[in-house]
Amino acid sequence: MKHLSRAFDGQNQWWKYLVVIAVALIVGQLVGAIPLVVAMGIAIAMNGGEMATPDNAMNFAAYGIDPNLGLALMVIPFMVTLVLAIVLIKALHQRTAVDVVNGGRPFRWNRFWLGILVWGAIMLLIFGAQLLINPGELEFRFNATSFFILVVVAILFIPVQSSTEEFIFRGYLAQGVAGWTKKGWLVILIPSLLFALMHAANPEVKEHGFWMMMPQYFIFGVAFAVMAVLDDGIELAIGTHAVNNTLGAILVTSKESAIQTPSLFFQKEVDPAGEFVTLFISSLIMLLVYKLILKWDFTVLINKVEKEVE
Repeated sequence: MKHLSRAFDGQNQWWKYLVVIAVALIVGQLVGAIPLVVAMGIAIAMNGGEMATPDNAMNFAAYGIDPNLGLALMVIPFMVTLVLAIVLIKALHQRTAVDVVNGGRPFRWNRFWLGILVWGAIMLLIFGAQLLINPGELEFRFNATSFFILVVVAILFIPVQSSTEEFIFRGYLAQGVAGWTKKGWLVILIPSLLFALMHAANPEVKEHGFWMMMPQYFIFGVAFAVMAVLDDGIELAIGTHAVNNTLGAILVTSKESAIQTPSLFFQKEVDPAGEFVTLFISSLIMLLVYKLILKWDFTVLINKVEKEVE
């Protein structure tokens, strides 16, 4: 397992992870948010100094900012975080970006595109079934200009956000946990818990409650972590995560969505319990499809993580 065993390099001290996470996440998010803050300031000034207070803080239209521009600006903090993480990991751990991605091999684009293809197909099937079973739940609101701009912005920017989260959680932190514990199941559990907690401030959590939404984020985090461990790298998880967020932004939004976009459909009512069941079942199907295609051995998940012998 080249990806996880890369942590056995004598550079796995806990304080280095603390520095990287604190600087990359906190500084990256603060500095990267400056363009969005400036845009909001301009919008407020143009509105006579009055600042809107929408129920969903991510509703950029309420501030007078075009939703597509707001989406692009929202991704900039993730760009800054990723760059800072790569620089700091190189300086403190002597690991390159590809070391974190898959243990130092060339980026496996075939895995990235496989993730997009498989999970994208599953998402479209689920969405099609939702339209057939309960069409009244979704309101069609196609606006050609806004929608086509959204498609371009989503395809260009959202994968950066998804890649940053995978790089930090399923790449960097997973290597740290592997180096400290040498247990594959903890490599899955600990980053997935932290991944879920990172989303605790999302508007969906405010709307439906912490204990209703956290299991969804945790299950998805576990699915990403399992595929990263079994596939010995995070390219598959990056592709899966990227298509999940990109298609989600393009197809449907709701009043409590973390990403507010001029999507094709608006969901009038969200059933988080039903969505959890759907996510759980579809995640299992996804992992089984990957197993069949990539011939995974699930016993790897319980094996001890050890340094590879050259």
